[in-house]
Amino acid sequence: MKTIVTGALMIMLVALNFDSIAQCREFKWPEDKSTAEEKVALYGDAMKQGQYQAAAKPFNWMLKNAPDWHVKLYIDGADIYDNLAEKEKDPARKQQLVDSMLMMYDMRIKNCGDEVNVLNRKAFYAYKYNVMNKDKSVELLALFDRVAEISGTKMSDGNLVAYMTAVQANHVLHKNLSDEQILERYDKIISIANAKIKEDEAAGKTKDVAKVKEYVGVIDDLLIGMVKVDCDFVKNNLEPKFRKTPTDIAMAKKIFGFMLQGKCTDDPLWLEAGELINKTEPDFGLAKNMGLKHMGNDNLDKAEALLKEALELATTPEDKADMLIYLGGIQAKKNSKSAARDYYRKAAEAGNKEGYEKIGDLYYSSFNDCKKGANMAEDRLVYIAAYNMYARAGAGQKMSQAKSQFPSKEEIFLFNWKVGDTMRVSCWIGETVTIDTRD
Repeated sequence: MKTIVTGALMIMLVALNFDSIAQCREFKWPEDKSTAEEKVALYGDAMKQGQYQAAAKPFNWMLKNAPDWHVKLYIDGADIYDNLAEKEKDPARKQQLVDSMLMMYDMRIKNCGDEVNVLNRKAFYAYKYNVMNKDKSVELLALFDRVAEISGTKMSDGNLVAYMTAVQANHVLHKNLSDEQILERYDKIISIANAKIKEDEAAGKTKDVAKVKEYVGVIDDLLIGMVKVDCDFVKNNLEPKFRKTPTDIAMAKKIFGFMLQGKCTDDPLWLEAGELINKTEPDFGLAKNMGLKHMGNDNLDKAEALLKEALELATTPEDKADMLIYLGGIQAKKNSKSAARDYYRKAAEAGNKEGYEKIGDLYYSSFNDCKKGANMAEDRLVYIAAYNMYARAGAGQKMSQAKSQFPSKEEIFLFNWKVGDTMRVSCWIGETVTIDTRD
């Protein structure tokens, strides 16, 4: 758990971004203004020099005597106690300083308002110090519950991960959350994240979109560490929600990913989710895998449509050739051998020698389709055609198998043929081959 928490914290420290709007923007000096000005100068100079302990005394005078002086008072106070807490080695004293820092946020809300912004800040810094503190983790989770309730999409990006980590901390330290309670908070966090993504996409903030999507991945990982995310989980918890909102692309992605991980891709739900994703965000790998799944289920028309789409989306010659092989396989399953050969030839031309082997298989399996029954030597020419294709593919074992089916010397003698003569294979094959014998 410590590794996950540390990683999540590092992500947020890089990208934490709070609104800066607040009240208390006008200075309200106490009656003893000259002393107050002196105290502000003293603690301000001490802070600039990194002497936070020296800053504490004049700051506390201001806090006691001029609590509504300016919002800057609470910003500075939080900064002072944060720096003191970071350096403090004694655990008890450190916690006192952390509590004092968090109190600055409460006082700021009381005196200056701006609850959404300030409570987000408080939650993050409470997380920073208290997430692994067993005595504070329940309180921390309640704080995040409140932040989510009042913030919506105004919840800071970093707090999305922090909130889920606080859930994890309670799960580990107290075992006080049922699967339903964990999932309830997970759904809340993901709902906020998805809404933020939509807002950022509409505003053209591509970097923010990528950042929140990265956080969603971390949140998913945290969930998997707490709740058994398997096929039953998907069917019991995610499918009912998907049925209510069948165009929810984010939910479809979770279903698709979790079912792939759980190895339950035979469930029609997996294909349904994948088709929605592919319709919204066409992707080569997705179209390919769904096409192959439909092909395995003998849904050949769907398989063909998806593999043709994958062919268009392929970016490398290797991927294009692979798709041509699969499309040839669909035509072969439909017994459209000529159409299958066309795909296989294109695959071979693209550099995939398997295309020649597949054509060889088509020829080899065409004996019964092409035989006339009058001339065994002529009927066996399909095997020579198959052999030639196997040779181009370098398929040695199949070459031997095909050669064993060549005409015999006796069979070609009966029709006055000689080894080395050329003959055209009839039927759909239409290849010209050189006569050879198996013996």
